[in-house]
Amino acid sequence: MIATVTPRAPWSGIVPAGHTLTMTDLHGNQAVDTLFYGAHDHTVRYSAQQTILGRGTIFLGAGTVIRDQESRPMMTIVDDEVGHHDTLGGACSQESNTLRYGHHTKHQHACVENFLIEGSRHGLGKRDLVGNVNFYMYVPVDPDGTLGIVDGLSAPGKKVVLRAEIDTLVLISNCPQINNPCNGFDPTAVELEISEAAA
Repeated sequence: MIATVTPRAPWSGIVPAGHTLTMTDLHGNQAVDTLFYGAHDHTVRYSAQQTILGRGTIFLGAGTVIRDQESRPMMTIVDDEVGHHDTLGGACSQESNTLRYGHHTKHQHACVENFLIEGSRHGLGKRDLVGNVNFYMYVPVDPDGTLGIVDGLSAPGKKVVLRAEIDTLVLISNCPQINNPCNGFDPTAVELEISEAAA
């Protein structure tokens, strides 16, 4: 299965255990906000804390095991052409846009709204949203602990490949943010491919 996710759009799909999900940043510098749930039990869900603890660093990359709230493996990043992916910055929302950029941004569509739209197809609501992974997004941490949002480290055609360790429901918001440089102020399309893992 191959799908192109248009700029600002949501997507969801189930990646069966043993299959891979390949994300391709088609034009470069596009943030891909991502949530993970157990495909058959949505109370199993991504935990940033357990994933960071297992990884030993806040930046996700090749070898990272995506873990649930009980530290059980959900997916593993088996190939990564970028090297830094964020799991601290969270998902933009209409509320956070207003707080960060002013009330004139209140109307702008955001990742939380994408997650709610796509999650509703699977019986998920706002109380089911947790911290997410921002693939391709670079959020450096300054010495004083301040988080930065800067240009991504990706480039056109860069890929990230995740292998499912369990049947995993993946929700994606192809980030619509235009107020900071995480998308180069110009959201672009990404490609997703679900396939059987190579032997």
